[in-house]
Amino acid sequence: MRPDTPADHITEAERLQRTAAQYPEDHEPLFLQAAAHLELAGERARASTLYDELLGSPDTTIDHPHLVKALKAANLWEYGHEAEARAIIDGIRSAGPLDAAPWEIAAETLEAHDELEAAHDFFSTALTLLLAPGEEVPYATQSLLTGRHRVRRLMGVAHDAWDELADTLHTAAVPLDELHDPKRLWSLGSSDPGELQAEINRLRAELGTYRSALSRPFPVAVLHWPEDELRELLTAYPELAQEYLSHQDHLARLEAALRDLHATGTPNLGIVTGTVPSYEAFAASEAASPSDPDLLPQYATTLAARGRAVPWPPARSAACWCGSGRPYRECHGAG
Repeated sequence: MRPDTPADHITEAERLQRTAAQYPEDHEPLFLQAAAHLELAGERARASTLYDELLGSPDTTIDHPHLVKALKAANLWEYGHEAEARAIIDGIRSAGPLDAAPWEIAAETLEAHDELEAAHDFFSTALTLLLAPGEEVPYATQSLLTGRHRVRRLMGVAHDAWDELADTLHTAAVPLDELHDPKRLWSLGSSDPGELQAEINRLRAELGTYRSALSRPFPVAVLHWPEDELRELLTAYPELAQEYLSHQDHLARLEAALRDLHATGTPNLGIVTGTVPSYEAFAASEAASPSDPDLLPQYATTLAARGRAVPWPPARSAACWCGSGRPYRECHGAG
């Protein structure tokens, strides 16, 4: 059952914190989920404590510090700590992270507090940094285009090339211009049945888009083994050798599988990186043998659900997902 009351959300947050103690490798995503439940329960100070614990722990290296900072800023602003929130948001802009999520959260925080010019600047700066001209728009970056489109409609400015790109990527029945029309708020107070029905239709289309996104809460993920880990895996479980002919073949198959999925229209693709101790622990939790090849996709799905997936494809200029250190366009993106 999904939490519905503040008490339910607090109970779920405390359960997630206990789970994080059991699985320290998943400490970060579990704490972020717990903090979200505390925010929904109105326990914003407790949520800030979790963000601070993630950011300040000397024993834990977090994967997405800018995301944690953006979430902390959004939470702080909601319960009266505007100056601190603004300082954190300014720090994110100066740092220029290369993933979309912290930019989006910071921009939407500014938007929610009627800082439209600043929100527009955040969205635009992020897109300039993350989106190369002519490059296919990564799944994670599409929401930046949508958010920028929404803010520009609120500001009443004319469409530009990025707005047109957002329109092109939008797949719902109701166009973005209509969904983001500021006059929609007026129709909610109308007594005209026609206007109210039109608004109901728009809201249904928007809800359908949200449901589609929520139906895939984590990426369709493929499992990547670094070379040393794959060697250790096959040494311990030679039965899996039929799944992995060589490390180079493994990498080539991953890229090919992702391209095939992409070609069929599958959105939100990602790569999760396995380790032998983590895989063995997962096998034990499933009361299964690590030598069972059917366990491998289940392990990948579990890692993705815990927030371990890296979106694919990376930007052409970003480091390749395989860990070679070369730009993606010169490595597995060269084909």
